[in-house]
Amino acid sequence: MSKIIRKENLAENTKLFDIEAKLIAEKCLPGQFVILRLDETGERIPLTVADFDRNRGVITIVVQEVGKTTFQLGEMKIGDSLLDFIGPLGNPSEIEKFGKVICVGGGVGIAPIYPIARALKEKGNKITSIIGARSKNLLFWEEKMRNVSDELIVTTDDGSYGRKAVVTVPLKEILDSEKIERVVAIGPPAMMKFVAKTTLPYKVKTIVSLNSIMVDGTGMCGACRCKIGEETRFACVDGPEFDAHLVDFDLLMSRQKMYLDEEKKALKRFKGSINYGEKENTHA
Repeated sequence: MSKIIRKENLAENTKLFDIEAKLIAEKCLPGQFVILRLDETGERIPLTVADFDRNRGVITIVVQEVGKTTFQLGEMKIGDSLLDFIGPLGNPSEIEKFGKVICVGGGVGIAPIYPIARALKEKGNKITSIIGARSKNLLFWEEKMRNVSDELIVTTDDGSYGRKAVVTVPLKEILDSEKIERVVAIGPPAMMKFVAKTTLPYKVKTIVSLNSIMVDGTGMCGACRCKIGEETRFACVDGPEFDAHLVDFDLLMSRQKMYLDEEKKALKRFKGSINYGEKENTHA
């Protein structure tokens, strides 16, 4: 079992966990992910590694509470243990000296873009980072991103913090003004789709991470099938990173909705069980 040794509230419904995982921390590289399971009846969920500390043997994950398992994880405390914590899985990011690189993180995607931006910066690239969210209460790690970037641009959809814009607006402005060798974007599929549409006319190599559609994480279940160009690939073993200009994002987003009803029912049952327990305690 892997123990939670640190827990922090980063933003609304977004929590950070440091997990004791010495063997994973020894091997982990930016862009890779872990699969965790909370208990014997729990589902397996993939989470891209947000940070790692080889000396302490610790893996950092950032979790947005959107479904039953992530809400259940959010209820766990320091000292609690996860039943399964497996990794590192997937192929690491391509970290080379490209030149000028833009790293785009949307919402909870800010977490996995951080170690990639840091590694690219350490390799000698000039890093411009763009992070965005719907509103200020969903933003986090501004200073961490600033520390690994030559320039940081912060946007919010509603203008409650930073610049009122979606991330593609400053992205296009930069592409119009200077030569960019590579763009790396991680966030909601719709965001990554429009980043790809923005960079395509400029013929800038653009990389996205498709970790959010994975279940098994080892290529066995087939749930993460995605169309990359004319090929069908598995996000877990062939990715999770792919050339954004080859990804069929519309198919990807439709596949993500396959289990939406089941996910809603599972979350409703979980929240109902918590409320029932609270009522029992009240009358004890």
